[in-house]
Amino acid sequence: MPLHLIKLCVGCDSVEELEGWIAQRLKERKTRGQKLEHIHTTRMVPKRAEEILNGGSLYWVIKGELMCRERIIDIRPFRDSDGIGRCRIVMDGKVKLVAPRPWRAFQGWRYLVDKDAPADLASAAPGAAAMPEPLRRELRELGLL
Repeated sequence: MPLHLIKLCVGCDSVEELEGWIAQRLKERKTRGQKLEHIHTTRMVPKRAEEILNGGSLYWVIKGELMCRERIIDIRPFRDSDGIGRCRIVMDGKVKLVAPRPWRAFQGWRYLVDKDAPADLASAAPGAAAMPEPLRRELRELGLL
């Protein structure tokens, strides 16, 4: 059973903005002739990396809600130029909407066991993924989604 990570998506106000940011990063990597993969660098290396690499995803919290996920394809520990240990979380760059869930702010990342992970929005609420994000958020606040 895969294990997932949850991370705050600092600086993004919508899933659309996150997707644009990922697209820009992938474009920059392509221009530099690098492998097309979305990399998020963090300070700590997950101690349960093996479980995460068994089909886990990184779930993004945007504006206080767990909104989407990206599949994690690798975890690469490294030392930066100052000798500080860091970790690259490598994802496939394909954002999948999930059934939104409120989530409080926190620092770093948190583990999420598979049984507690929200379902992909396409299966949880067919047709909802085609709605604009503000409408989905409003329907969720009203308890209709």
